Amino acid sequence: MAKTFTKLIFPELSYGLTGVLFNVHNKLGRFCNEKQYSDAIEHYLKCGKIIYEKEKVVPKDQSFEKERRNIIDFLIDDKIILEIKAKRILTKGDYYQLKRYLICFNKKLGIIVNFRQKYIRPYRVLNSDIRN
Repeated sequence: MAKTFTKLIFPELSYGLTGVLFNVHNKLGRFCNEKQYSDAIEHYLKCGKIIYEKEKVVPKDQSFEKERRNIIDFLIDDKIILEIKAKRILTKGDYYQLKRYLICFNKKLGIIVNFRQKYIRPYRVLNSDIRN
């Protein structure tokens, strides 16, 4: 039987970030708005001494939509793009949006999470154009 190896990207940082997301969901529940979740995430990131940038603007020359600027929710330790949602269901468009952000910022890993669900499930999205 062939061995399969799974190599997680940024495992420690991802684990810490997932803990933050679960703490926020446990504290706020599932019926808040994105701004409330964002503020709570920022609080827990500060408490955990995790380096982050909040609401980072995609440079206009790299943005796919020229009419308005795109803003990512969080850039964690200059490695992981975190997109938060508070909606009934995630759509393909949400995943494509994160994929565009990964390409624009030349990052390997993005995490998208929908806080409206009863049980949150952070999804990892990879930019396959980046090699380790």
